[in-house]
Amino acid sequence: MKTLEKALTDGAFVLDLKAKSITSILHQILNYVVAQKKLPMERRDEVEKELVERERQVPTAIGNSVAVPHLYLDTFEQPVLFFARLDKPVNLGALDGVPTRFVFLLLGPKGEAVDHLDTLAGISRLMSDEEFRYRAGVARSAPELIEALRDFRRRTAPAPQAERPAEIDEGLQYTGRPFGGILGDIRRRLPHYARDFTDGLHPKSISSTLFLFFACLAPAVTFGGIMANETGDQIGAMEMILATAVCGTVFAAIGGQPLIILAGIGPLLIFTAILYDVCQRLGVDFLAAYGWVGIWTGLILLVLGAADASALMRFFTRFTDETFAVLISIIFITKALESIVQVFVDVYHTGVVDHDVAFLTLLLALGTFYIAMNLSQFRRSRYLLPWMREFLADFGPAIALVAMTMVALWVRVVDTPNGKALQLESLAVPTTFQPTTPRPWLVDLTAVESWVCFAAIGPALLAALLMYVNQNITARLVNNPDHKLRSGSAYHYDLALVGVLVGGCSLFGLPWVVPATVRSLYHVRSLATVEEVIGAGGHKRERILHVRETRLTGLAIHLLIGLSLLLLPLFKEVPMAVLYGLFLYMGVVSLAGNQFFERLSLWVMDSSLYPATHYIRQVPNWIIHKYTFIQLACLLVLMAIERVEQLAIFFPLFLALLVPVRLALGWFFKPEHLAALDAEEEPEDEETHWV
Repeated sequence: MKTLEKALTDGAFVLDLKAKSITSILHQILNYVVAQKKLPMERRDEVEKELVERERQVPTAIGNSVAVPHLYLDTFEQPVLFFARLDKPVNLGALDGVPTRFVFLLLGPKGEAVDHLDTLAGISRLMSDEEFRYRAGVARSAPELIEALRDFRRRTAPAPQAERPAEIDEGLQYTGRPFGGILGDIRRRLPHYARDFTDGLHPKSISSTLFLFFACLAPAVTFGGIMANETGDQIGAMEMILATAVCGTVFAAIGGQPLIILAGIGPLLIFTAILYDVCQRLGVDFLAAYGWVGIWTGLILLVLGAADASALMRFFTRFTDETFAVLISIIFITKALESIVQVFVDVYHTGVVDHDVAFLTLLLALGTFYIAMNLSQFRRSRYLLPWMREFLADFGPAIALVAMTMVALWVRVVDTPNGKALQLESLAVPTTFQPTTPRPWLVDLTAVESWVCFAAIGPALLAALLMYVNQNITARLVNNPDHKLRSGSAYHYDLALVGVLVGGCSLFGLPWVVPATVRSLYHVRSLATVEEVIGAGGHKRERILHVRETRLTGLAIHLLIGLSLLLLPLFKEVPMAVLYGLFLYMGVVSLAGNQFFERLSLWVMDSSLYPATHYIRQVPNWIIHKYTFIQLACLLVLMAIERVEQLAIFFPLFLALLVPVRLALGWFFKPEHLAALDAEEEPEDEETHWV
């Protein structure tokens, strides 16, 4: 690495070299080498001819977007290393199928070949690091390249022998001191606070904000409408929109992990409905009782955060995380499909909806899904310029939403054969800024007897457990090592902050909002820079290189939701059918990269065409299928519990039971098999098998 740093310091590099073939690349690089007086002009053609011939015989594109052409002749007195970053990737025949963008030219006398092998090995290790590859791709000068190189050395430097590498996330360490975990989270995240804003100054932030604004507003309105029905209009859409906007803005501004998105979730809605029914039977004022339950819940979460309770999440593994992630994605997909099917049910059973409207709903939903999916994959297309492909891929969901909304507005004025106007279901937003039921915003907590204040501790324990599990599993999924986040986690601090927000919402009769798994995961994906990797057998997958860890998108999303309260009539023009398509898209995209879902697909795949992943190379097929079957059984149990309203309130208890289930698997599987199937992240040998 010192050789590369010296070359960069001496100016032996060129950025954004325009070339379309290996011949053109080598010709231009050698011109730079000659200009630096490291190669005699009269020998340039000879060296170029030899390099081109060697490339024709054995291409030196070693994968991970890297090529290392090399040549050793007595022409050279000293070894030469020259680095070039191409303006556009060029397909040079790498085994992993990734086009080449980085070229390291190694030249030198025959006696230096052994030393250059060490340099080649160093380059291989360096370019297998996604973070360095990303920074090398966006660097604009030698100092930026050198700083990226030094940062790589710092991150990969071997720990002193006296130290043992941490086996668990630093944020999940148990300190044993009151507020020790929270203070540790603050110390870890605070140095990155300024960068959390500057990293957001990128077009990806705009596309992420535009899409997630509607992806957060629509569920808020829908959940609010359902909650109004379940609570006698005491908590409705207006309260849900306000809680989402205020809590989301606060969390994005001062939360530990700004990529987490807060929203209402189904189990909390069911919990609130059950609490309302109990209050009605006991003749207790619902909002006052709800306020006390929320205050106790917030205090319990604050105590859990202060006591480092999130450290218990170290017993959760990929087995639990991915089962929960697939469950939430399936809920998004099924809810979208059920909503579309319900329109057809209304046609044939109630006659309330015209069949033209039903088919238009289907077309709009599927059209939105189709456009969003195809545009999001457009960066791998061969058409248009690179920046155009990147733009269409980043803004794909937002383009789909706008395009299909315009189609819906146009179709409304088209004459139908029966002469009826096509009345599509639109976003049912409230019309005025006031509580759903006229009342003061601040809840009167004295409207109940004193025994209710203390009896509220019981249901608060259940609510706190539900929020604890949801908060921490969502945080684990967001902080997954595969996402390459750099700023560190903040489990304890974020749990305490959610407790404060829950307590604050309770004082105003607002619904409780907690981390929303699918929206948070899509938030990460929308801010990620990815590359496509083609494995053995042509198996394709996307690998995240870098994620922009920014607060700007979260702030913008929730501030727009707050501003939407001033533009509520405008959003009535957005058809629900388009939003169903977006929910379907989010559910499907969230399954990408989920190893559990990938293993399920093996059941219907020709075993001779299985992708060469680390677990398939290390574990017999029947063991993989047995493990996957157990995980599927756990998923089906959780789906059944989530569906049964009487049991849904105990959902977090059953989710926590996945931990002992996973521990029990040690009795039926060999440790080495479990280590491969339940690895926290893809092992290094899978990332660097091209070396």
